[in-house]
Amino acid sequence: MTMTDPIADMLTRIRNGIQVRRDHVDVPASKLKSGVALVLKEEGYVEDVEVIEARPQSTLRIHLKYDRNGVPAIQEIRRVSKPGCRIYTHARGLTQVRGGLGRTIVTTSKGVMSGAKAAAEGIGGEVLCTVF
Repeated sequence: MTMTDPIADMLTRIRNGIQVRRDHVDVPASKLKSGVALVLKEEGYVEDVEVIEARPQSTLRIHLKYDRNGVPAIQEIRRVSKPGCRIYTHARGLTQVRGGLGRTIVTTSKGVMSGAKAAAEGIGGEVLCTVF
């Protein structure tokens, strides 16, 4: 069975892992999903990201982040651009998430990056998801 939206699947696995307080979630690896996971790590929403090499497909292990009281770093993670309705924006169109407390993840011609970094470089792209 083919998967129509692998990014939404990855975000759902992260969301479900947080709800049951898992320390990590495993996702089938791809370059795009690795890019999204690395942006989540750079922005401080996940603890670590590692690739587990295997045949026929590698696995991306995402270690979720919690504070001392068990509160997850990710309160909300939402897919914006979907296969049926792609959302593209220019650098000036990258809006703040929750008054600047959240982040937008964008895929650009220079790779996957946060919305703030894309706006600083003056490039737009497809808005993949928002994280708060």
